[in-house]
Formats: sequence, C-alpha cells, structure tokens
Amino acid sequence: MNFKHIAGAVALLGIASAAGAQDMVVKIGHSGPLSGAQAFSGKDNENGARLAIEELNAKPITVAGRKIKFELLSEDDQGDPKSGVAVAQKLLDAGVRYVVGPYNSGVAIPASRTYHDAGALVATVASNPKLTQQGYQGLFRVNASDTQLGSKMALYAANALHLKNVAVIDDRTAFGQGLADEFTKQAKASGMTVAGHEFTNDKAFDFTAILTKLKAKKVEAIFFGGYAPQGAPMVRQMKQLGINAKLLGGDTICTAEMGKLAGDAAGDNVLCSQGGAILDKAASGPAFKAKYKQRFKQDADVYAASYYDAVQLYAQAMQKVNSTDPLKVGVAVAAGSYQGVAGTYAFDTHGDMKQSPVTIFTFKHGQLTPITSY
Repeated sequence: MNFKHIAGAVALLGIASAAGAQDMVVKIGHSGPLSGAQAFSGKDNENGARLAIEELNAKPITVAGRKIKFELLSEDDQGDPKSGVAVAQKLLDAGVRYVVGPYNSGVAIPASRTYHDAGALVATVASNPKLTQQGYQGLFRVNASDTQLGSKMALYAANALHLKNVAVIDDRTAFGQGLADEFTKQAKASGMTVAGHEFTNDKAFDFTAILTKLKAKKVEAIFFGGYAPQGAPMVRQMKQLGINAKLLGGDTICTAEMGKLAGDAAGDNVLCSQGGAILDKAASGPAFKAKYKQRFKQDADVYAASYYDAVQLYAQAMQKVNSTDPLKVGVAVAAGSYQGVAGTYAFDTHGDMKQSPVTIFTFKHGQLTPITSY
C-alpha cells in the first residue's frame, strides 16, 4: 500500500473541502399557488424571488468572510391552508429558515405558526390584518394590509367617484372577507350606503343570482373581496345583466390575468387598489420591469417586485449583522430600513410596513393603468 499516495489524496481532499467551505449555502423558501386558478400569481411571485437570487449569486455577497450562495426552494401550496402547513414543514425539514410567501392570507395565517416555532423568518404580501396581530417576531408584511387596501378603495369611491350606494360581495376566504370588511367599514364612515353584502366562494363562476339581487338595489358599485378568476366572470356577467355599476376590488383583481379573463368587459368600469407606488414612477421601477421581462419573457405582474425586494432585504440584513443566523437577521430587518423597488421597507412592532402607499388602477384595452397613489 502506498501511504504517500494516500497522504497526498487526504491532503487534496482537505484542500477541496476548505475551498468548498468558502461558499455558504443559504436556502430561500417560496410558498405559493403554483397550480390551479391562481398559478399565474404564484409563478410571478416565484420569478421575482428567483431574479433577486440570480443577481445576488452573480455578485456574490460575503458574510462572515464567506461567499453566500442562495438557493431557491419553491413549493406549491395550492392556495390551501392544509397544504400550506405541509409545505412549511417540508421547507423547514429541507433546512430553509428564510421564506417568501405564502401569498394567500388563508395559508399564511396557519403556516406562520409553523415557521415561527422553527425560528424561520417570513416575508409575505398576505394582507389580512390578523396575520401580524399574532405577535410573531420574524414575520414581516412587505405590502399594504387589507386595512389600507380596502379602506383606501372606499375613500377613492367616496371622494373621487362620489358614489353613494354600493354593495359588497366576498368569497369567504381569510383574504376576501378581511378586505371586504375593511371596505365596508370605511364606506360607511365616508357616508356611503352599503345596500347589500353577498357571499360566494373562491371556486365559483356563476354569480347571476347574487348580481340579480344587487341589480334590484340600484347600486352604483360592487366591491368584490376575492380573486381574479372569480372577478373576471363576475364583471362579464354584470355586463350581460345590464348592470352599469362599477366593479371595485383589491390587489388580487389588479392583475394582467383579470384583463385577459374579463376581455372587453373590463375597462374603466373596473377599479382596484394595489399596495406600493406606481412602479413606472419609482426610481428603479422601469429597470426592474425591463430586467424581469428580459429574464422571463413576460411582464412582471402585481407582486414580483415585492418578492424581489424581500429576498434583497434578507441579504442586506445578513451583510449588516455579518451573520446568516435568522434570529440576528430578523432583529436587523425589524430595526432597519431598506429602499427596494416597490417601496421603503421599515416595519412597526407588529411587522407591518410603517408606510405603504396604495395605488388605484383601472383597465384600458385589457391593460392595468394607474390612476393615482396615496
């Protein structure tokens, strides 16, 4: 046996492992609806996170003297609470301690407990106010809450559109119900009459009975707390029934998919509120949109920039504390401020953004068109 050769091989292995030790792998988990009717949103969010990770790995950044290699682990939670909790456990078992998502409030609320118990950080656009009222450290909402989205849509309806008589439909999801409740509260406070509140679900496609009931009440607008796959047939059926009321909604009908599914039924009769300033007017907004389109051969949708920012936010905090320990990074995120593409990320004690502008959009030729931000 040639001990010289063995010793040489061992030495070479030592060099290889030392070289490998220079790179530290940090796994970023993504949980979102990658199948089903909301897959377009889940994929858009995933792409935003992927773009950030690819840019960070191209630099790369250094923490505690070691280069960081980010890896994206993306899982389909199907927009379902039970699946979301199972996905959370799967990501945690794979060593993930930094999460972007879940997208749906109904998924984020139960899954956030699983992430919290494991000491993982979560950055989500899920907008139900109850999410951040759980008191979990390390949970950050990187967008406006339902309180802001629903109430500012109601303020716009009252102050800019001068509406007096409105109705509400919600899909009974944690998101849809929360959003509708906030709209209703502000609508009444602004002097509008809420003539009816009807309910559906996030699998429905026929709203004729509900809409016929509201038509009789001569409402000027219907606020829908729900998602584009239901919002689009709803606005088409409003047109078919000769209902001239406007359809109002939150960020989930502020999507290219809404314009695509609704066709010529969606124009200036549809208005929606979306967290964040107008991307075209943001300092780095146009550059982000161009990079996204070049990489994915399609336009960025509602929250791609927020997911991109969330990953960059984590990376900046790691550099700040010179550590990848989520506890230390979470403290830095909570105390700091990060200027991203979609806004400035500074958080209150609940994990909500201190300032989150809301933009009101409408549709022109099937395309989302911003009206105003406030």
